[in-house]
Amino acid sequence: MVDRVYRSGIPALRKELEALRGEFSTLHLKTDWVRLRIVPLLKHARELERLVSSQRFSREYSRLSRGVAQFHSDLVYLRTNSKELRKILQIEQAKHSN
Repeated sequence: MVDRVYRSGIPALRKELEALRGEFSTLHLKTDWVRLRIVPLLKHARELERLVSSQRFSREYSRLSRGVAQFHSDLVYLRTNSKELRKILQIEQAKHSN
């Protein structure tokens, strides 16, 4: 069960961050959100994705319940950042369309 949630959740969040990177890169902003937040979040998501897809993860972590809280907190962290970046993007797009 734990495997399944992370195997699908992390790649979906990575794709969302990649989409945000593309959308932010089209705007000319004073704050470089891509370099400041999106690139570090993408690195973190890719590392988690690599870990979850490894055979070692499947053998070791699928039987553990302790690690669940840490992976859950990673997913919450990525989801929260993605949501807040989406809000920032909407505000900036509204500013630039006026």
